[in-house]
Amino acid sequence: MTERKPPGTDSETWADRQIREATERGEFDALPGMGRPLPDLDQPYDDLWWVRKKMSREGLSYLPPALALRKEAEDALAAARRARSEPEVRRIVAGINERIRAALRMPPPGPPLGLEPFDADDVVRQWYEEREGRGDGRPRLV
Repeated sequence: MTERKPPGTDSETWADRQIREATERGEFDALPGMGRPLPDLDQPYDDLWWVRKKMSREGLSYLPPALALRKEAEDALAAARRARSEPEVRRIVAGINERIRAALRMPPPGPPLGLEPFDADDVVRQWYEEREGRGDGRPRLV
């Protein structure tokens, strides 16, 4: 739109005329998404809709630091269950315990942390129990 609104012309009338003329020229015919319904039209209005969409597209999420550490601890325990060896289990537990101890020394803002360092021996015992299916925590001798 290079043409400027003439003085004394109502803005809405002028804008409507510009749109009508562009439609008649076919300038809107080949726009991407033409003919498809508008997404999220039935959702309630959200001021930060564009931020949420961008984060979703980029695969990002935001949690308060305490909740993020809880999630990280949960993921670390799941990774320890899938580990292939006892040293790997101990390495995973040591890594998350280090982060938990740091958060306990200097609590992050937000909700309470609600975590304590994991007992590596207990996690290893559970790992053996799941691996061997015996329940006594000792590796089965072949």
